[in-house]
Parts: sequence; C-alpha cells; structure tokens
Amino acid sequence: MTIPFNKPYMTGKELWNIAQAHANGHLAGDGRFTKLCDGWLEQRTGAHKALLTHSCTAALEMTALLANLQPGDEVIMPSYTFVSTANAFVLRGAVPVFVDIRPDTLNIDETLIEAAITGRTRAIVAVHYAGVGCEMDAILAIAARHGLLVIEDAAQAMMASYKGRPLGSIGDLGTLSFHETKNIISGEGGALLVNAERFAEQAEIIREKGTNRSQFFRGQVDKYTWVDLGSSYLPGEIIAAFLWAQMEEAERITRQRLTLWETYHQWFAEAEGSGKLRRPVIPRHCSHNAHMYYLLLPDLAQRTAFMERLEAAGIHTVFHYVPLHSSPAGQRLGRAHGDMQVTVSVSERLVRMPLWLGLESHQAEVIQQALAALG
Repeated sequence: MTIPFNKPYMTGKELWNIAQAHANGHLAGDGRFTKLCDGWLEQRTGAHKALLTHSCTAALEMTALLANLQPGDEVIMPSYTFVSTANAFVLRGAVPVFVDIRPDTLNIDETLIEAAITGRTRAIVAVHYAGVGCEMDAILAIAARHGLLVIEDAAQAMMASYKGRPLGSIGDLGTLSFHETKNIISGEGGALLVNAERFAEQAEIIREKGTNRSQFFRGQVDKYTWVDLGSSYLPGEIIAAFLWAQMEEAERITRQRLTLWETYHQWFAEAEGSGKLRRPVIPRHCSHNAHMYYLLLPDLAQRTAFMERLEAAGIHTVFHYVPLHSSPAGQRLGRAHGDMQVTVSVSERLVRMPLWLGLESHQAEVIQQALAALG
C-alpha cells in the first residue's frame, strides 16, 4: 500500500455548495460564497478587509502593487521560502534581499534584518514557516524605525497565531493560501488581508482589473471605469463555494491535524534524544496550526537514505526548498545579505512527513517505518 505525502480533504458539503452556486446563477467572482468567505476571514483575523484571490501568489502580487514598488527598490525576505514570495516583487522590478533564517523555527532571523536595510529598502516580508509565527514584535519595531511596510506571507499559517494575534493580521498586509496542500483548501486559492485601512480602497481596485467596479456595485459611483493598475485576481464562485465548506469546519480540521502532529512529536522524541534527528521547535508564545511535521536529519546523505527507505516502504515524503539565493533566478534577480549558513544547512537536512486527515489509520505504520529507516 502506498501512503501519499498529501491527500486533499473534503468535509462533505463542498459539492452541495458548488451546486448551490450554480443554482444561484452566479459562477463568476464576488458572489454569495465569496462574500461569506471574506466575512469569515475578517471576523476570524480582525483584518480591516479580506479579499479572496485565485492564489496566494496573486495576493502577494497585489501587495507589491499596493507598496508602489519601483525598479531597483529592495524587499527583505528569507531565502528559505517558496518562489512566489520573491516573484511577486521581482515582477514590479524590485530586488529581493535574502537574509538567513533562525535555526529553531526556520523563520527569518529578525536580528539580521536591520543590517540588510539600505536606502532602497521598502518592505520586509515575514514568512511564517510551517504555521509558526515570526518574531513579529521585533520586525514591526524595525519597520517602524525605518519607515518600511511589513507584509506577512502567511501561506502556511491559517488558524495559527503569535501572542494571541492571528498570523496574517499583524503587518500592514497579509496573504493566505488555500492550495490543496494547506490545512483549509479550495484546490487553488488565496486571500489578501488588508490590515492598514489606507490600502483598502486601492486593493479592491487592483483586484478588479484596475476598475472601481466594487464601488459601482455598492452604489458609490454611477458607472465603473479603469482607474488604476490592476489585474484579474478574483477566484470563481465555484472555488469560494468549495472553500466555504472548509471554513465552516476549520476548527475541527485544525484540532484533528494537531492530534496527528502531536503523535509524530511524541514518537520521535526518543530519536531526537539520541541525536538521530531534530524535531520542530514551537516557541511558547506561538500557537501553530499543524500545517506540517518535519524532521531535520544530521546531513544530506542521511536524509537521502531516510527518504529512499521510506519510499521503498511505500511512504512518500518530500523536502523543500532549494534556497532562492542559490537558484539561477535568485542569483540573477536578487542578492544575499550574509552567508546564509542556516538556510543552506536546513535545505539539505529537512524532510516533511505525510500529514493529512485520514492518515490516522496509517500513522503508526508511517512512524514505525520511519524509526526503522533511521537505523
């Protein structure tokens, strides 16, 4: 039997919601289900405005437009992140400036940010790796001292918090993902959280192809027209209908994932104690969402052997990321500040274990095979 790394979960109401969207006669963006999802996000996070997008990548691109980035402007971010974090800003001509990550949480090392700031720096992107919050108080303080925007890439962080504040709602802007590998899913999908009120009106315009269409439908203008830069960042109503079924069950989904995460954590404690691996670190002031369970092996050779043994047993694991600063595009379009020692080490040693609802009946087998593969 093959145990996949990920298996998309359905609550049972998704197809019914999609049928209702069709019955309502509205399958384009911003229908009833889109509004339900936006409202849920605003209530859940406290964001001034939440706007569903067709991906987290789209939401990140919107933040780059809202930041009014110009060619040559710089944006500080970790190198250990998905390519969309950098691409969104490179598309506006900005330069990603990569700094190293913390060895504990694998988030951006806040103590390295200030030294990377130049006269061209415009924003700091905090990527909440594995749904564990960056040190946002320190990052916000740095941004305030230098007049910079703080953008949260909370793609992995739905239902997680930092000192009681939902991730994605702390900086000026936040982005979320509902990709099928995330906790709350719609296949593809994302959202922009507008926390700084001054960006709300422009965010709507950017999302509606640069028009004031949203104002028109609210009766604020008598016709809508092209008023600014923008693109088509709305998801269709079918995506929102699927997502709404997930949002209604978000608390239960998170609880069940946390149970799976804790099972892994307890079983691998002894192996960590004997020096065979390192388990995830969750600071006491962070509440994570069990987005992933990863292990850090001692070196690349041992990770490779570990993954190959599990693959032979029918258990699929993955690793990530190839650091952006060492990638062909990253070397051409960005620059690294510092030696990136932790980033390089982690990228060679990290392996992600399967974690999806329904894994419960297989998890003991996965763990036993993993412990055997460690030798």
